Amino acid sequence: MGEKQTAITCDNATFAYGGKVVVESLSFQISYGEYLCIVGENGCGKSTLVRGILGLKQPSAGKINVEKGIKRGEIGYLPQQSAVQKDFPAGAYEVVLSGFLSRQGFLPFYSKQDKREARENMERLNISDLAGSCFRELSGGQQQRVLLARAMCAARKLLVLDEPSLGLDPYAAADLYEMISEINRETAVTVIIVSHDIHNAVKYAGKILHISGRETLFESAQEYTKTKVGKRFLERSCPHSGVCPYVS
Repeated sequence: MGEKQTAITCDNATFAYGGKVVVESLSFQISYGEYLCIVGENGCGKSTLVRGILGLKQPSAGKINVEKGIKRGEIGYLPQQSAVQKDFPAGAYEVVLSGFLSRQGFLPFYSKQDKREARENMERLNISDLAGSCFRELSGGQQQRVLLARAMCAARKLLVLDEPSLGLDPYAAADLYEMISEINRETAVTVIIVSHDIHNAVKYAGKILHISGRETLFESAQEYTKTKVGKRFLERSCPHSGVCPYVS
């Protein structure tokens, strides 16, 4: 097999938030079809970096290059849920279908292909039975699946998820991460996740980008668990004292 093509390059990029540098001199590359999880302490700049990848924020130094093969309308984005999103007064199917708006330039209609893909994405996430349900009446886990299906409607080349398991119970979170992994394997869409859930990150992701001040690591998930930073972060995140199953 040939070498994978590079999808995103971060070249010595620095980002500031509120006048304070939160990500400094960061460099890494992501290939098409890879699954990257960005982890680190709260406030370390994970979401700021994602905004840079999406072109919503420019680095104060260095650069981020998203290959021309990834067009803006081919990126699916699931931001952290807000109270407004949770109270969205529409049906689940309509929310999923709205994912096509970014691709079609806000035309006032959806094609038969759009409608078919929306239902296929709902079926893939096992939420077809929720199609007629009001979004704001769904559970947190159901809402995240609906929003993930919406993001998949937009994603042709890249799927970016910011804390998708935030607020979910451990079982719902593990289920969501497994589904995201299946999407990555079955569709070959490049996946980037910002996550505080380090255990599901190392279980499912192919690559880990750890951001924490000047302690920045970019490793395969397997190698990350062997590093001092990775071991320390995993052990501290274990719910009970004792042996962490992901630390070798």
